[in-house]
Amino acid sequence: ERMRAAQNRQKSYSDKRRKPLEFSEGEHVFLKVTPTTGVGRAIKAKKLNPKFIGPCQILKRIGPMAYQIALPPFLSNLHDVFHVSQLRKYIHDPSHVLKSEAVQIKENLTFEKQPVSVVDKKVKQLRGKSINLVKVIWDEVTNEATWELEDRMKDQYPYLFLSK
Repeated sequence: ERMRAAQNRQKSYSDKRRKPLEFSEGEHVFLKVTPTTGVGRAIKAKKLNPKFIGPCQILKRIGPMAYQIALPPFLSNLHDVFHVSQLRKYIHDPSHVLKSEAVQIKENLTFEKQPVSVVDKKVKQLRGKSINLVKVIWDEVTNEATWELEDRMKDQYPYLFLSK
């Protein structure tokens, strides 16, 4: 009798803090990936699998605890109805959206990156021969930089050396 009263008390305490997960149609959610669910088995085994896939859009509510989801093409062989415990709410954040720039592609489907600036110089000594190198930043966003031959860079991109 006392044990049941203690259990009911604990249940009421935890129920006050717990709220059921509910989503509306058109909302976006993440889909949980576990090895035992169909989602985990549908993804090819890699060393680092994601914990969640998405965001996926909710198409409709099937029951009090199940939702039909628009799955990405690589999961098209799975059933599209999932229990609410397999879903996590997606909160839209503008920083998640990547902005792409227009890229000029050549006929052979390659493109040439233009260097942004020269940030450093050094002289490399090889068996009595000195080679002048410059550190060139190719992308401002990622700060991708490489060491290149100074003479070649002056010939191909003279605008990098105008201020110096």
